[in-house]
Amino acid sequence: MLEYVVAENPDARVMRRAASVLRDGGLVVSPTDTSWSVLCSIASKDGIAALKRLIEPGRDRPLTVMCSSIAQASELCDVSSAAFRVMKRLTPGPYVFILPSTNRSMRSLDLRRAELGVRIPRHRVPIDLIEALGCAALSLTAKRSMLDPDYPAPDYPEEALFSGGWELEDLPGVDLILDPGEENERRLGTVLDIRSGEVEVVRLGAGPYPD
Repeated sequence: MLEYVVAENPDARVMRRAASVLRDGGLVVSPTDTSWSVLCSIASKDGIAALKRLIEPGRDRPLTVMCSSIAQASELCDVSSAAFRVMKRLTPGPYVFILPSTNRSMRSLDLRRAELGVRIPRHRVPIDLIEALGCAALSLTAKRSMLDPDYPAPDYPEEALFSGGWELEDLPGVDLILDPGEENERRLGTVLDIRSGEVEVVRLGAGPYPD
C-alpha cells in the first residue's frame, strides 16, 4: 500500500501508522538520502525474519541498522572515541559505518558475525519513522533482484535500484510504502569500516571520503 508523505515535513499520523506496522512485524519501504530502503523493527522477530527473506544469496556484508542518532547506534554497537568522532563529522548523511556489534544485539538480531552497519540518513521520513517507532530499524537497500531473482547483474550497481515508489509495490512481504510522490535518486551510500578506529573505505558512493 502506498502512503503519500511530504518529504520535508511528514505527517505525524502517517509516521505513527507506519511505526505500528513495524511493531506488528511488517515491512515498510522508505526513501532515504540515497535510494529506497526496506525497514523492519529491530524489536520484532517476525519483522526481522521477513526482512532476512529479502537478503540476496551470498551477501557478504554485515546487516545495516538505521538509527536516528549516534546515541541510538551506541545501544547496538561498540562506538569507540575515534569512531564517534568520525560519525559525528559525517552524520547525518549517505554513509554506512561498520562497527562491532554488542553481544546483546548479536543475539537479538541473530547475527552471524559480531558486526553491524549503521546508517543515520539525512532524510526526514526515515528519521521521523524511527523516532515514532522508538527504536532502530533493520534495513536493506531495495533492489530489482528482490522482484526477480534472475535479474542480471547490471554494469553499474546503481542500475539495480528503484526511482519511483510505485515501482516497489510488488516487493514480497512489504506492507507499506512511504512515497513522497517524486522520484528518488538512485545512489549507493559510502561504506566505511571504522571498527579499528581508523577509516577503511569499503565502498565509495554518494558520500565523499575524505570529505
